[in-house]
Amino acid sequence: MTDDELVERITRLVDEEHRLEGSRIGKGLSEGDARRLRDLEVALDQTWDLLRQRRARRAAGMDPDAAEARDPRTVEGYRQ
Repeated sequence: MTDDELVERITRLVDEEHRLEGSRIGKGLSEGDARRLRDLEVALDQTWDLLRQRRARRAAGMDPDAAEARDPRTVEGYRQ
């Protein structure tokens, strides 16, 4: 994926996340929607991580296409 494709994917995921979050105002999410929201959060973290890897590789004079998506356990285990 190119950087532009990753940004487009992030935008789509954020839009869906906002729709789900907006639907729960005053009533909460169904079990399926809550699961989907968590999946979206993980997908967003992975996509942002891949975009950051690509940018870092490019800045270091390396091939950004060599960046690889990391598994959810790795991405979700990052310290803030």
